[in-house]
Amino acid sequence: MILQSLHALHDRLSAAPEYRLPTPGFSLQKITFKVVLHPDGRLFGIEDARVINDGTPRPQQCLVPGGTKPSGSGLNPCFLWDNAAYMLGFAHDEGKRQRARDAFDAFRTRHVSLRSEVACPAFNAVCAFLTTWDPSKAESYPALIEAAQTGFGVFQLVGETSWVHEDPKIVAWWLAHSAAESGSTSLGQCLITGNEAPLARLHDKVKGLVGGQGAGSSLVGFNEEAFESYGKVQSFNAPVSEVAATRYMAALNAMLDGPKRDKHRMTLGDMTVVFWTDGPSATEDIFARFAQMGSAYRDTTDPQDEGVRARLEAFLRALRVGREAYGELEADPDHTRFYLLGLSPNAGRVAVRLFHSDSLGVLLENLRCHHRDIALERRPSTGERRSEPEFPPLWLLLAQTARTKEDIPPLLAGPLLRAMLSGAPYPEALYSAVVRRIRADRQIDYLRSCVLKGYLNRNLHMEVSMSLDTERPEPAYRLGRLFAALEKTQKDALGEGLGKTIRDTYYGAASATPRTVFPRLLRVYQHHLGKLEGGRRVNRERLVQEILAPLDVLPAHLGLAEQGLFALGYYHQTMAFYSRRSEGAVDTTT
Repeated sequence: MILQSLHALHDRLSAAPEYRLPTPGFSLQKITFKVVLHPDGRLFGIEDARVINDGTPRPQQCLVPGGTKPSGSGLNPCFLWDNAAYMLGFAHDEGKRQRARDAFDAFRTRHVSLRSEVACPAFNAVCAFLTTWDPSKAESYPALIEAAQTGFGVFQLVGETSWVHEDPKIVAWWLAHSAAESGSTSLGQCLITGNEAPLARLHDKVKGLVGGQGAGSSLVGFNEEAFESYGKVQSFNAPVSEVAATRYMAALNAMLDGPKRDKHRMTLGDMTVVFWTDGPSATEDIFARFAQMGSAYRDTTDPQDEGVRARLEAFLRALRVGREAYGELEADPDHTRFYLLGLSPNAGRVAVRLFHSDSLGVLLENLRCHHRDIALERRPSTGERRSEPEFPPLWLLLAQTARTKEDIPPLLAGPLLRAMLSGAPYPEALYSAVVRRIRADRQIDYLRSCVLKGYLNRNLHMEVSMSLDTERPEPAYRLGRLFAALEKTQKDALGEGLGKTIRDTYYGAASATPRTVFPRLLRVYQHHLGKLEGGRRVNRERLVQEILAPLDVLPAHLGLAEQGLFALGYYHQTMAFYSRRSEGAVDTTT
């Protein structure tokens, strides 16, 4: 299903010039340097071919003959492009200099042997250069030392704006011989198209994965006898025609590492996720960036790009209002399918962590349910503090589970994303990790409370409200409210110079074993209450009594689910201290 979906996507992307999909027999590679030659093969210079983007030199992507070489393929030179070792016999590492010389010899031999066959003046210039080039001279070219540490190089003639490999005669020769270059002699039925065709012995590499190898990683491949069957070796175990293999990988790499990657690609922990639809859609234009940034994407959108801003506003309105607003975003959301693929690198291979497909109508409805489940009252923005995001991005929810980004459990991203897309239960590990973090650092903020509310609502069907619920009877929720009221009383009594509050000292014990802690806190509370002025003291005592009224006895222990409810009670009551209450309600603002 994954390969078929990517293969079908190729037709759509190939019709859009901005994706720059390679034609069969060619691939997109990152070019960092160029060898510029005179027409007779004399060297003009070795120059940096990178482009400046936001003040940083970055490789430029170019279509070159052939594809990425598989690892462990020995001396295997490319045609008219390669790294500095093959093209010039140059290596930065002293220990790799001999290997670089051997690679250059192989590169030179291959091209010189094809000189009469290609029969092109530009190719003759390359062959003349390779025949006379001394690899020991490479170190005298600063551009090579700087730019050739990563990426590949190409050849160019002086005064030309195109590369040598783009010469029409060379392109025609390569297309006529690219089938032989593949090395495939096996015919079979392609599992993607169902047609009888030459099968691909090796599939191209996946590029652009976070943490992946620079040369790419294999999505389909077999390199051990244990994975082979019926005498089929390498990728003949997964029979895909050469044309289909080129098409599906070109579509995938265009989304992962092409010019439009920001539109399709996002990262969650160690997982790289690509998103696409089976036809052009507004959701495809903004979903990846929305999932990566949440509603903060609205603040970063270029105000001049009114089209993107309009699509984003329609998307947010669809999440707020529901199905009646879907038509403002998509013409036919119930008959347009989306696809989401999550990939992670595993040595030289790719692990498929997630694949999900459904209609855009279902996606929007599940996204709406997700944000409704986690929605909480937020503090308004001030001059010093921006308001919390209405729609938090997934990485921010994941970040609540650990001290640093590197400590986030790697297997949480996939289940959380799947829950968001499909309406499935949230991962229990996400909830328990947030509860542990709260007990460890005693911080109960908006994002952590969103995770707790979402889990309790969806997984345990507790129906937690967005804001303070003064009628909620559960002891855990009321004790969380009580803890917030006692802490607020302490702060009001002792002033801004207070170094530590009862939350810093007692939160962990209060949320797990309230019977052992709250009697002591209530005694200290009476001392703090006496320091408040008349009206404030009366209102605070009235609030505490209202919270305690339904509690006949303090529970000895609170389980994991109850600890989350305790935290939400604390959050709701704390938020109520910063908001105005309607007339006639219990005054919780003083």
